[in-house]
Amino acid sequence: MHKTKPFEIIAVQFRISRESAKYFLIRVQKSFKTEKPPHQLILTFMNGQNFESLPKPHRVATMMNESGVWAHPLNAEPPDLVSSGQEDFQDE
Repeated sequence: MHKTKPFEIIAVQFRISRESAKYFLIRVQKSFKTEKPPHQLILTFMNGQNFESLPKPHRVATMMNESGVWAHPLNAEPPDLVSSGQEDFQDE
């Protein structure tokens, strides 16, 4: 019997690739300094939040921390990869 993995559920729920879903879960885990929450706990927490779209991993980690679901020290939020105002490249 195949047990559905947390990343598979996130991939379907947010319509992203399985690889993106795995990466997302790992990024949530890496938001914590020492103790990393299990993928299943992240998924269970997210299911209770009714996210309309996939949130930033650090946001999920912060919410888990503040709600006491995973009360472990957080790393600083990583900077966005895209600088603001530069997202819209149009061909002239």
